[in-house]
Amino acid sequence: MSIISVKEHLKKYDKEKDIIEFDISTATVLEAALALNIEPSRIAKTLSFRYSDSCILIVMAGDARVDNSKFKNCFNIKARMLSPDEVFEFTGHQIGGVCPFGLKQDIDIYLDESLKRFETVYPACGNSNSCIELSLTDLEKITNSKKWIDITKL
Repeated sequence: MSIISVKEHLKKYDKEKDIIEFDISTATVLEAALALNIEPSRIAKTLSFRYSDSCILIVMAGDARVDNSKFKNCFNIKARMLSPDEVFEFTGHQIGGVCPFGLKQDIDIYLDESLKRFETVYPACGNSNSCIELSLTDLEKITNSKKWIDITKL
């Protein structure tokens, strides 16, 4: 179970006890927002893209969409999302619980500027019924992100 690897990862930052687990699904942005009773934009979704022989993860606001031209300008490749099997292969997380913590492989993580509208955001925690509230500073530190990028449109 990938929530176990997430808890181990968050333990290094004394955050494992901050994980929120639900009896209902939080697998989609809308489901997570409803479970938390917040606006969907504050859900920090993690998208995975093919990059050379590996992948990259981009964490963005729940209401943001990838702008293909911005993506290409930033990474010099066309945006190509991974299949569900590839996502699990690289991250160890199933679709609906993909997050930038407790990853199976060392993957470059980028944070999108769309998150900067909020003091705190809610990324998933490795399964389809969990999340954690994090400040942007904590998110940046805990993910060891490469940098902030601007590849989305709202």
